[in-house]
Amino acid sequence: MGITIKEIAALCGVSVGTVDRALNNRPGISPRTKAKILEVARQHNYRPDFLAQSLARGRTMTIGLILFDLYNRSFAQLANAVEASARERGYSVDLVLTDKDPAIERDVLRRLRDRKTDGIILFPINEGPEFEAFLRSLGTPLVTVCNRLSDDWDYVGIHDRQAMKEATQHVLERGYRHLVYICPPLAYRGVTNIYTQEERYHGFLEAVEAHRPEIGITVIEDRQYLAALDALPLTGSKTAIMCSCDAYALEVLHYLRERRLRVPEDVGLIGFDHIDMLKYVQPQLTTVEYNVELMGREAVRLLLERIEAGPGAAERREKIVEYAMIAGSSL
Repeated sequence: MGITIKEIAALCGVSVGTVDRALNNRPGISPRTKAKILEVARQHNYRPDFLAQSLARGRTMTIGLILFDLYNRSFAQLANAVEASARERGYSVDLVLTDKDPAIERDVLRRLRDRKTDGIILFPINEGPEFEAFLRSLGTPLVTVCNRLSDDWDYVGIHDRQAMKEATQHVLERGYRHLVYICPPLAYRGVTNIYTQEERYHGFLEAVEAHRPEIGITVIEDRQYLAALDALPLTGSKTAIMCSCDAYALEVLHYLRERRLRVPEDVGLIGFDHIDMLKYVQPQLTTVEYNVELMGREAVRLLLERIEAGPGAAERREKIVEYAMIAGSSL
C-alpha cells in the first residue's frame, strides 16, 4: 500500500493541510517546505487517492459520453475531441456505445448515474416526453449533441437542414437532373431519434422542390442501399448520388468502381461530414464540412459549466457550429 498524506506529514514534521497545499500546488507554503514535501512524496512513490479526493469534492471528475458506435469516423473524431478537452480540465471520460438500441441507451444512462458520473454528453437515439422525463429523473447534468431532443436541453450541433439544402443547390447548379438521395436511417422515422438525418432530408427536399418538375429524384432508405442502386439506370441521364454522410458515399464510390462507372464523368457523387480519411480518396469527394472537434470541445465546455452551476441553474444553452461546402472533383 502506498504512503498516505498523513504519513508524509509525520515524516516532514508538518500538518496534513501543509502537505495538501504542496501536493496540489496551492499557495500558503514556503518554497523550502514545499520542496521537502515533494521530495519525500517522490521517494515513497506517493499516488493520489482519487476516491478520497472525489468524496471530499463531491465529484468523481468523470463525464460520460454516449454515442451510437465508432464505425462512422465523425463519431470517432467527436470522441477524441471530447476526451482531449475533458482531460485538459482534469476530467476522465467514460465512453459507452449504444449500437443504436434505445434500451441499451437507457441502461447505460442509469449505469453512468449509478457510478456518480458528474455529467453526460449524449448523442440520443431515444426521444419524446417520456424519455425526457426519464432523463430528468437521473438528476445528472446533460448536454445533447447532433440529435436534438427539445428546447429544454443544452445542445451542440449544426444547421443540418440548411447545409443539405445548400449542398443540393450546389449539385443542381452543376446541371444534374436526376438526384439519388441515400439515407438508410430514414427507415427508422417514428421509431428512434434520427433528427440530424431527418433535417438533412428535409433540406434536400426543399432545394429540389424549387426546381420541379424538371428534376427527378429517387430516395433510398434501405440499409441494403447498394443493392437498391442495381435497379437504377445510372447512365444515360445527368445523375448525381447524394449521400447523407460520407460513410455511405465511400461505399457508393467503391460500388461504382466495381460497376466500371466513372466519377464524375458517368455519375456525380457528394457526401456530408468531411471525415478525415477523405484526404486519401480519389476523386476528391464533394462534401459538407463542419468542425467536429469544435463540437466536442463546446459540448465539454457547456457540460462543465452546467456542472459548476449546480442544480436548477441557468437556462438552456446551445452552440451552433458553422459549416461550409467543400467542392471536390466528384461532381
